[in-house]
Amino acid sequence: MIGIVLTGHGQFAMGLKSAVDMVAGDQTFFEIVPFEDTKAATYGDVLKDEISTMASKCEGVLVLVDLWGGTPFNQTMMVSSQVDNIEIVAGANLPMLLELVVTRMSNSPSLEELAMLAIEVGGGGVRRSNFRMLASVDDDDDDDEI
Repeated sequence: MIGIVLTGHGQFAMGLKSAVDMVAGDQTFFEIVPFEDTKAATYGDVLKDEISTMASKCEGVLVLVDLWGGTPFNQTMMVSSQVDNIEIVAGANLPMLLELVVTRMSNSPSLEELAMLAIEVGGGGVRRSNFRMLASVDDDDDDDEI
């Protein structure tokens, strides 16, 4: 199984993990490493330890971060130079995580396949809407039926 490590600024990782647990239940080989100002000095070491531990138990590790170029991303990039079989995806969101936890349990995807799925589903989870748009779609549907 592919392990997942989720990290990001402040309460980001804890919040998403809580939402995943609520919707999909408690997940195995899914860990969080929050980046908090109060623990900034030890963050890189804690992240490396968590990824290394996960890598020793899993077929690969998918590390999901909140923001491309931020400290969690940069620290993960440094870890990836020392630990094999890691993929990093920035822009983590809830639709992405839910799809990943279901897919890795049912389909046994490769690490690369899971990373590509994260990008596809994560981007598709970003949408725009408002009430007028919804009403317009409903009106268009009515016209089709006439």
